[in-house]
Amino acid sequence: MATCVFIQIRCTPGKTYRVAEEIALREIHSELYSTSGDFDLLMKLYIPKEEDVGKYINDKLLDITGIERSLTTMTFKVF
Repeated sequence: MATCVFIQIRCTPGKTYRVAEEIALREIHSELYSTSGDFDLLMKLYIPKEEDVGKYINDKLLDITGIERSLTTMTFKVF
């Protein structure tokens, strides 16, 4: 079973839509939302069981220009 994580993403001012478009092109997310508050985007992502979570996020997401900061929340059990 894949690991479900939620990633909040803070973008460089004025770059949120460009970052969202790049994420969409990579087709790695399940859901992607624009949000208010400290972060600009909220992404739901399923990471394959055999992948290292940190490396997967680093390699597949965090190299996108315009991402300033991210906050990853791991999930454990679905109710």
